[in-house]
Amino acid sequence: MELQERTLGQWLEHWAKATPNKEYLVYSDRNLRLSWKTFNERVDRMAKGMLAIGISKGTHVGLWATNVPDWLTFLFAGAKIGAVLVTVNTNYKQSELEYLVKDADLHTLCITEGVFDGNYLDMVYTMLPELKNSQRGFLKSKRFPSMRNIVFIGQEKYRGMYNTAELLLLGENISDHRLQTAKEGLSCYDVVNMQYTSGTTGFPKGVMLTHHNITNNGYFTGEGMGFTPNDKLCCCVPLFHCFGVVLASMNVLTHGCTQVMVERFDPLLVLASVHKERCTALYGVPTMFISELNHPMFNLFDLTSLRTGIMAGSLCPEEVMRAVTEKMHITHITSVYGLTESSPGMTHSTLKESFEERCTTVGKAYPFTEVAVIHPETGRICDVNEQGELCCRGYLVMKGYYKKPEATAEVIDAQGWLHSGDLGTKDAQGNYRITGRIKDMIIRGGENIYPREIEDFLYGMKGIKDIQVVGVASEKYGEEVGAFILLHQGVTLTEEEVKDFCRGQIARHKIPRYVFFVEGFPLTGSGKIQKFKLREQSLELLAQRRKENLP
Repeated sequence: MELQERTLGQWLEHWAKATPNKEYLVYSDRNLRLSWKTFNERVDRMAKGMLAIGISKGTHVGLWATNVPDWLTFLFAGAKIGAVLVTVNTNYKQSELEYLVKDADLHTLCITEGVFDGNYLDMVYTMLPELKNSQRGFLKSKRFPSMRNIVFIGQEKYRGMYNTAELLLLGENISDHRLQTAKEGLSCYDVVNMQYTSGTTGFPKGVMLTHHNITNNGYFTGEGMGFTPNDKLCCCVPLFHCFGVVLASMNVLTHGCTQVMVERFDPLLVLASVHKERCTALYGVPTMFISELNHPMFNLFDLTSLRTGIMAGSLCPEEVMRAVTEKMHITHITSVYGLTESSPGMTHSTLKESFEERCTTVGKAYPFTEVAVIHPETGRICDVNEQGELCCRGYLVMKGYYKKPEATAEVIDAQGWLHSGDLGTKDAQGNYRITGRIKDMIIRGGENIYPREIEDFLYGMKGIKDIQVVGVASEKYGEEVGAFILLHQGVTLTEEEVKDFCRGQIARHKIPRYVFFVEGFPLTGSGKIQKFKLREQSLELLAQRRKENLP
């Protein structure tokens, strides 16, 4: 293996020439199938359309959509002319959208109608009232001076906006020579994608990622799972997040295989897509796999074609990893640990690791990547099995946060180490384990408590489907342990039964002081559980208990 130096466009054109008629992109639910050659031709037409409306090298183009068929078209079209695709979280509301548009200096924003709880058209018109009186391409906004175009992804027409068909038509007036000139002016070290951190703490920041960052991370991810052009990967994770756009899409791009897409996560649609297309790989965050495993129609589908996949995005419960292996036939399930700033994969439990290692660790460092466990206070490299902060350096480290050199310097030190903010250990075999997050650590009366330890223990209690442990504010101890529990259907448990299960098995100060039974967890658009929101909920729930004179 070696580092690759192709741009996204060069990879796409490689497969369009090498395997022109092979299926690249499939939407099984609507039987939409695009070959590498057909897709590449559409990308070139779209790239010309983007040139026609003033997009060029370095232009920031926002994309606000679920995994619609043209999502990847816009990514690759922009990549071919040097534009930077800025992904927008599909769950964003008005203030979040406006923050990103301004912070990212967006020139063009491509949108769909929206999702069930958010109308993107209404929010864009609220943000840009001038749009309804502007000629397309001539938008002038006082609040957002960089913004020039809104593109609606679809056939419908809206005031002041281009639509997909119009963009493709405009591209017919752009010469092949002009497109070729734009392609030739690119380097794999140019920024191609900007992803905003999910904002679980503080204001989101734009993470600048290059062709070199993401194509290589995707390539090594696929190599770790033995991918070949014969594989079919079912991608149900959102493309706006690095899990979807890098670990899935860049893996497929660099291995010439087929990407079976799910527009918006639905466990039934995922199971049906795997069954119909005979997918060999499946990705998801733990909550997605849990939903699939517990779907009432699960047994109706043939999943025996599956062999590998990735469970990532949050800490992966060992019980779920084992269930996926036994019930979904993913005998070589793996996990990737990383963060957006590391493109994202830092460590990977590849096929080289044993089943036990893949269930209990996040594997070893990616190729051409240095990973170290660094003591948060002294800065020294920790000993084997000594807890510290996981850090990395190498090709995968972001170019920086957009327009935020001080914030960049806070996470990338003078030695080039990217600091993750996550706690972990490294064992004698070189495998890494995640033990918690520095900011998630509960400090109860001076005792450091790591939620992951309690979560793993309580997963062993029958009836518990999923669990999240957070710190709950306490006047006496500073923080107490709070457990938010999701039960299997038809199961009933009491708070006292959960505490009894813990007594004598874990230290007294680790036993949850509060147990809350819930029907779901607050999630980011990429499926990550937002623990800070659970902490906020705990205060509300405790206030309600006091009101009702409950303990």
